[in-house]
Amino acid sequence: MIIILSSQATKENLSHVTQMLEDRGYAVHLSEGVERTIVGAVGVPADATQKAAVMEQFEALAYVEKVVPVSKPYKVVNKAFHPEPTVIDVRGIKIGDPSSVVMMAGPCTVETEEQLMEAARAVKAAGATILRGGAFKPSTSPYSFHGHGEAALKMLAAAREELNMPIITEVMDVRDVEMVCQYADILQIGTRNMANFSLLNEIGKTQTPALLKRGMAATIEEWLQAAEYIANQGNKNIMLCERGIRTFETYTRNTFDINAIPALKELSHLPVIADPSHATGKASLVSAVSRAAVAAGADGLIIEVHPNPEKALKDGAQSLLPEAFVKLMQDLAPICTAVGRTL
Repeated sequence: MIIILSSQATKENLSHVTQMLEDRGYAVHLSEGVERTIVGAVGVPADATQKAAVMEQFEALAYVEKVVPVSKPYKVVNKAFHPEPTVIDVRGIKIGDPSSVVMMAGPCTVETEEQLMEAARAVKAAGATILRGGAFKPSTSPYSFHGHGEAALKMLAAAREELNMPIITEVMDVRDVEMVCQYADILQIGTRNMANFSLLNEIGKTQTPALLKRGMAATIEEWLQAAEYIANQGNKNIMLCERGIRTFETYTRNTFDINAIPALKELSHLPVIADPSHATGKASLVSAVSRAAVAAGADGLIIEVHPNPEKALKDGAQSLLPEAFVKLMQDLAPICTAVGRTL
């Protein structure tokens, strides 16, 4: 349930409500707005049969405006708990700010220092503000390239130093979370790990921002519950990434769910990022889907860019050439303006 305090509520009132909830077995999550403070009560109280009575007791308090039950299985990431959009600050870059769209770009996989730096300098010059690059790469085939691991993380850190660009990279294993956090500014959780609850819990114990990709066959509710695992451990710096779902269609790699972007905006306060590269699997389709995502309300895009896609060790077919990325940025600018945002 959520408890909405009146505008006249004091700090002492808030403290009293918090203590009452904790005494009844609830975890407490606060959302303090300009005019209202919302207290979220999460968990099952010691005597669950008394929930209705507990709600009445809080409604009887003079400084409580309203008590609202929350029936959704996800609580902390629910918009009812936090009506204002979450804005995540990553080295000064604001992700989720309603006035801007953030561009993350770079190679799918860090192959060599030369390849990474050529791509990084190109996307920086074109206007991207966050550098993507895979150090650990999941693959359907055990014989595919799986990344250079910590060596790639060191290359990404060097690129950050030169270009002043925060880096986002994937973490796949609970045992690697601490190490990846030493290098990365944003932890990416891939589609195959959306339901890896041990990994989600471990990332939740950090305060490193996390980008949670939608599982390839996950419903929006399942996706939000996965985000809840992270938030419930204390890390509220979460972004949701729509990267396409698996359907009967075979022409594209996945089917990009444009519905998910406005739907998430209705259901949650978390920033929404779109991944047109993995959604389409075709470089020729990335620009059109990117424009659609921005028009639908995405807070950012994550795009694969490679200086020589034909020689890429992973996902060359969906990677843009640097000059195509420049054109994409030009094409996106008027769309951003039309929806009242800057790129």
